[in-house]
Amino acid sequence: MTVESHAEQVLSLVTKAGAKGDLIVDQGNAISLKARDGELEEHKVTSSRIFGLRVIKDDKVGTAYSEAADADSLSSLVEQALTNAGYAAPEVHEKILANDAQLSTDDSILCPEEPATTEDRIQMALALERELAGKERVKNVPYNGVQDGVGERHVFSTAGLHAATKSRSCSAFAYALIEEGEKNAMEGSGQVARLFSELDRSSLIEKVYQDAIDILDGEPVPSGHYDVIFDKEMQVSLFGVFNVMFSGKSAKDGINPMRDKVGETIADARLSIMDRPDNTNGFGYSLFDDEGTPAAATELVKEGKLTTLIHNSMTASHFDTQSTGHATRGPRSTLGVGLHQLEMAPGDADDTQLHQGKYLTLTELTGMHSGANAISGEFSFGASGFLCEDGQRIQPVRNITVAGNFYHMLKNIGLIGQTQHWNWQKSALMPAIRFSDIAISG
Repeated sequence: MTVESHAEQVLSLVTKAGAKGDLIVDQGNAISLKARDGELEEHKVTSSRIFGLRVIKDDKVGTAYSEAADADSLSSLVEQALTNAGYAAPEVHEKILANDAQLSTDDSILCPEEPATTEDRIQMALALERELAGKERVKNVPYNGVQDGVGERHVFSTAGLHAATKSRSCSAFAYALIEEGEKNAMEGSGQVARLFSELDRSSLIEKVYQDAIDILDGEPVPSGHYDVIFDKEMQVSLFGVFNVMFSGKSAKDGINPMRDKVGETIADARLSIMDRPDNTNGFGYSLFDDEGTPAAATELVKEGKLTTLIHNSMTASHFDTQSTGHATRGPRSTLGVGLHQLEMAPGDADDTQLHQGKYLTLTELTGMHSGANAISGEFSFGASGFLCEDGQRIQPVRNITVAGNFYHMLKNIGLIGQTQHWNWQKSALMPAIRFSDIAISG
């Protein structure tokens, strides 16, 4: 039976029960390879399919999921969701949208045909570990892998909606542990692409190795206040820790510090941020959200002013506004909101201006969730990186702590670079920001 016929069976039972509902079907296959000591340590091939149903009856919401697709299992899926709804408290703002759109992504862009063989992937995994482990002072490569998979999502509803997307991703990553005397350092990185042939093993190996060598002799700097540039990976991670600031659901729950600040200045006037699900170069591209609402570029911060929060249909109803196409829901989870892929507008600082004088470049942050309070904005992270002057590294830096308040930092931006960079996962596109007067404990 097809996905469509399974959905028809489920949703017809929902309708017969006097309820409305939507069904998410996730399916896909993947291969995961890891090497150790020159041999293949892991060769995992997986295939999965899961049905996630949400029903609404008498303003009560129930969810259930099934990994089986036979008629009896799908009937039980409906019965369980209706039973769960019966025990739920009413939620007047959560509805199944009157959306009968037929949406589908372009396979030629997101899921191109892959000519690479399993043997090609195995050889890359073995070579990645072997060549990196063979470099001077590398004790081992404790974490490495080559992964390749195709994922497919369908969203159906009793209103007639069918939204479908299919995408491929190939990735490689490695971490190298380097030792010299009593000193050691471990650094890692990765690459992601639509096709296996687009991965560059040599450049990945060189980056991981050089990053580890460069940081090996790191020492703390004196405690004080420094200008700080987070590298392209850490800057994306930092914004990710505090993305609750954009959440309409968190605002509804009373835990978003920006709940009442839409239209107000919350950052430096040079800062503009959008969510760009329409950028096909990134791996956060989305044609629609998990309710089937079309996704579109959404301006979040314009010239320092918060322009909107992100909403699904429920939070939009609560705040008497429109959904921004940011619903999230998995087969096993309830309705939420989430960003697709952030894009920060370029600033006006060229590389010479951005890197003028003394500053710290931080390339690693630890304890990013345990050390942060997303509501207050306060954070304290372990950090490492480099003390720099006029674009040149003066010394590697380790065993320091960077602390502050993220929301205050947004108003204390020194410079924003002219050039945007993807992080390696290609989930966000941002220029470098030079933050002023950040507390560092050495």
